[in-house]
Amino acid sequence: DVLDSFDTIVHNVANSYRLQEECDLLGLKISKHRGPVVLSEYKSTMLASLRALVPSWDALHEVSWAWLWENVERMLLTIVGKPRSMQASLEGFFTTLDENCLMHVRCEVYKKFFV
Repeated sequence: DVLDSFDTIVHNVANSYRLQEECDLLGLKISKHRGPVVLSEYKSTMLASLRALVPSWDALHEVSWAWLWENVERMLLTIVGKPRSMQASLEGFFTTLDENCLMHVRCEVYKKFFV
């Protein structure tokens, strides 16, 4: 999931709001995985791969990519693990609604996203 999202993250590094959105989306994807998530291991793998793939790799590249990943990791750590508890709360809330309220919510969500 990280690799699939990384291109978009890199392209939006200058736009902090868009970068946060991409990190939030990636955090949601990561939260669906069972077991522990060790984000620091990805940094090591990413840097080793980039060193091997980029012939002109130098100290400035190293610092820049390390900075980017540290910021992405910080943003991810704020959300990873939370969606499961949020989902449980949301499901509990929806079970309290009657059919008319549920239909109203569905219509409002549809309007918000698709109209």
